[in-house]
Amino acid sequence: MSSRWKHDRPMSRTAFAARFPDNAACARHLYEKRWPNGFVCPKCHGAKAWALDSKPFTFEYAACGRQTSVIAGTIFHRSHLSLLTWFQAIYAIASHSNGISALQLQAQLDLGSYKTAWLMLQKLRRAMVDPDRSFLEDIVEVDESDIPYRTKTDPIAGGQGRSAVGKLHFIGAIELSPEGHPRRILLAPLENFSATSIGAFVAGAVAPGTTILSDGFSAYKSLKAYNHQPKVVGKMAAHIVLPWVHRVFANFKRWALGTYHGVRKLHLRRYLDEFVFRWNRRRHMKSSFDMLLNIAASLPHAGYRDFVNQVV
Repeated sequence: MSSRWKHDRPMSRTAFAARFPDNAACARHLYEKRWPNGFVCPKCHGAKAWALDSKPFTFEYAACGRQTSVIAGTIFHRSHLSLLTWFQAIYAIASHSNGISALQLQAQLDLGSYKTAWLMLQKLRRAMVDPDRSFLEDIVEVDESDIPYRTKTDPIAGGQGRSAVGKLHFIGAIELSPEGHPRRILLAPLENFSATSIGAFVAGAVAPGTTILSDGFSAYKSLKAYNHQPKVVGKMAAHIVLPWVHRVFANFKRWALGTYHGVRKLHLRRYLDEFVFRWNRRRHMKSSFDMLLNIAASLPHAGYRDFVNQVV
């Protein structure tokens, strides 16, 4: 079998428990992740510090007495949950190839409420977007799709064509190698089918000069910075001319409807981000835990209302 198709396996539960037996082990690991070359105090520029027994995960610097918590400036800041519980949540999310619902996370970690589990998932989905991710390159298939979302007033069959009735629209792109093998993907909610909305997605996802394959929809004609090669669908099924992006769409719908039994309109972007994270690391699950932890450690605190009100 070609090494291109080999999967690595996530860390076993036994290995995780041995590596992170308590809060102190988690704090040491987080400290090393955040400051691999040693923390230098921004006040006195000193590097000599010691852990305080009176304050968990807090270090005091010898020269100036400044105290710094290892969780300050991360998504764990201000959380009433233990750092070990957070690590266990990251492990559960990273090691499940199909994801885990808030109800499942609540039961698995013995959390006090569904709201707590939901907020943890929202915070960790936010950490699934790598701020340093690169643009898609080489050959990229781009198309739009939708997933059912029916309110009480919507017809059972939903709207026809590009109607927004009874469904949520999103757009996706998949990077192909010069040989046509699938590599990375990116998905995002689609506000409308205008050239402005579609162009904004492509500009934020695909490197200029890339060859873009589309279905010939008129909105793609505005893509001037790319080698656009439209494939007019006509009476042919779209998945025939754009097979890989439609395979991604089909997998996303099965995943969202199977794992979460549907998606909520307000949080569609979070579900898409999680699917992208899982797809792009489907053959690198062993590194998913550290990747998720690294991004979580670089994000500032956000509370329940920040997610409900879509502030972050």
